[in-house]
Amino acid sequence: MSDGIRYAVFSKPWKTLPLPDLARHISGLGFTGVELPVRPEFQVEPERVTEGLPEAARIFGDHGVSIESIAGPTDEAAIAACAEAGVPIIRICLPIGDDGYLASEARYKREFEELAPTLEQYGVAVGIQNHCNNQVGSCLGVRNIIGDFSPDQFCIVWDPAHNVLAGEIPEQAIDISWSHLRMVNLKSPWWMRANSLEAAQADWKLMWTTGRHGIAPWPRVVAALKARNWQGPVCFTAEYSDHSVLDSAAVDDLLYAQMLFGE
Repeated sequence: MSDGIRYAVFSKPWKTLPLPDLARHISGLGFTGVELPVRPEFQVEPERVTEGLPEAARIFGDHGVSIESIAGPTDEAAIAACAEAGVPIIRICLPIGDDGYLASEARYKREFEELAPTLEQYGVAVGIQNHCNNQVGSCLGVRNIIGDFSPDQFCIVWDPAHNVLAGEIPEQAIDISWSHLRMVNLKSPWWMRANSLEAAQADWKLMWTTGRHGIAPWPRVVAALKARNWQGPVCFTAEYSDHSVLDSAAVDDLLYAQMLFGE
């Protein structure tokens, strides 16, 4: 891990900006890092990752922003492009297939065994993020899949917001993750009643808000990180149900986290 906390933001919400404008915008918001989607209809598409990712790294670098990770494919072309561009992590989540959780877990272990030599060759890691719904949702679940691999090839991207949804407290999540932890995601959800109080059955909708106002306990998360002298990237996912406040909310999250870290 590099010295210091590095604050990045997931650039998915700004998918329509050309790369130079995106880099300028991310820098102007106060972030020194970015997680860049490598997906269809984004600034770098999978079909041109070989040329596009190193070009993006150069453009971001001109604005003092490093690409801390990509959210994209894990084929050799993407891995090689990450190596050339100096991008250390490809972040993914792990959906559960129709064959069930245990069969999916076994399948991921087999797939990762096959992928590990390529990752080792290029010096790039796949970062597994815990997620909600029909995916591996806890740090315990992620650790159970990648625990026998080197964190240089398969690491954990800790998402405490999804810990809340999975019922895993920060102090346990960081203890489970620590040996393989290389990145932290910060966002925060809350549950909104989606129908009237007079309804016979309550219906709830998952909403996303800022760190100050959601149910993910950012103060406990940061305290757990500081207790272990965390040094590395913290990535804000910039996920807000109210898209009209995107820029101001992202800046507020950055300032809130910096205050919690004492910076």
